[in-house]
Amino acid sequence: MADAPATELKTSDGRPLRAALAAAQSRARRRAFLLVVPLLAFVILTFVVPIGYMLKRSFEHDGFSASAPSLAVWFAANPKGAAPDEAAYAALVSDLAKMQVDKTPGQAGTRINYTVPGTISLFKSAARKAKDLTPPFKEAMLELDAKWAEPAIWMAMREASSSYTTDFYRVAADQKRGPDGSWQRGADNERIYLFLFFKTFLLSGAVTLICLLLAFPIAHLLATLPVSKSSLLMILVLLPFWTSLLVRTSAWIAILQEQGIINDLMYSTGLIADDSRVRMIYNQTGTVIVMTHILLPFMVLPLFSVMRTIPPSYARAARSLGATSWTTFRRVYLPQTLPGIAAGSLLVFILAVGYYITPALVGGADGQLISNMIQFHMAKSNWSLAAALAAMLLLAVMVLYWLYDRLIGIDRLKLG
Repeated sequence: MADAPATELKTSDGRPLRAALAAAQSRARRRAFLLVVPLLAFVILTFVVPIGYMLKRSFEHDGFSASAPSLAVWFAANPKGAAPDEAAYAALVSDLAKMQVDKTPGQAGTRINYTVPGTISLFKSAARKAKDLTPPFKEAMLELDAKWAEPAIWMAMREASSSYTTDFYRVAADQKRGPDGSWQRGADNERIYLFLFFKTFLLSGAVTLICLLLAFPIAHLLATLPVSKSSLLMILVLLPFWTSLLVRTSAWIAILQEQGIINDLMYSTGLIADDSRVRMIYNQTGTVIVMTHILLPFMVLPLFSVMRTIPPSYARAARSLGATSWTTFRRVYLPQTLPGIAAGSLLVFILAVGYYITPALVGGADGQLISNMIQFHMAKSNWSLAAALAAMLLLAVMVLYWLYDRLIGIDRLKLG
């Protein structure tokens, strides 16, 4: 005898229960999405869009391509490495005359100057005289300036004839154009960007290590003291957050300068002579000291959030089994604090790598970081080069974050 078909469950209004549950879940998902829409829009407008625009600017610059359409046609019709002929110089003269009318020779020359220094005046001078030149244009241009025959300039114009280029990443990697137009490694005294990257990561690592050494005992006290005392100590830890960054930095300048509080104190106690005061500001020392003070709370709080969850009975049990204080700390207590150490170190390091204000105020020429160079190019020099440097910094941080995940595991990260 065949089994009777199962009766389908229905709601009070006669709808199938399965369909009603699916509709209810769909409505719940829509409501949840609507709740996060403001946050999602905020993240997109303040994070995704600026980073996307920065990445776009790092390989896009139309300063030359928009002003040299005739040269772009010649470059497209001739293979890379082809020597400029009379047609090439005729296109160059035509574009220079157009630049003079449009008042863009400085803009075009600046774009070429990014990879071949000293070409801004070359373009401005030639543009002023372009309309009066007559064939043969090659001889006429070389009479104006023999530099117009240099392969480096023509190679730079070829690559700049497209608004999309990798030139700025090459410059950010301390490369320059050689006499033959090819990219070459810069001289030792010209390799500043890679040195600044190395120096930035080195100083950031030093600040992170110092913050860890200072924050560990502070966080331990916060986690073990009675609530009344730990609350007071927590207020002292959070006090920097309630004080203006400019005020804190100015205070450190007053403390660390050669006529400041520390030097005056050492002089009054006879530790140093008046003519041998210690220089602790406007150098790397000042940068490390002030950045450590500013970033210390970002190390204390993750450590405290982990340490307060560690039961004191674990240490007592280890001591009762014969472990020394050092063994108890090394094998029982320290491993349990690793998530807080990892979170605080990663947070402080990433903040230190991108810090700008403190090195600008107290670093001087010796204490500047790559962020200060990025700001300089954004404000006064070359937006595209600044974007390329920022993109390289972002990539380096992401690589370190990936290595951290591979070696330690992001799942062990704990911020609270």
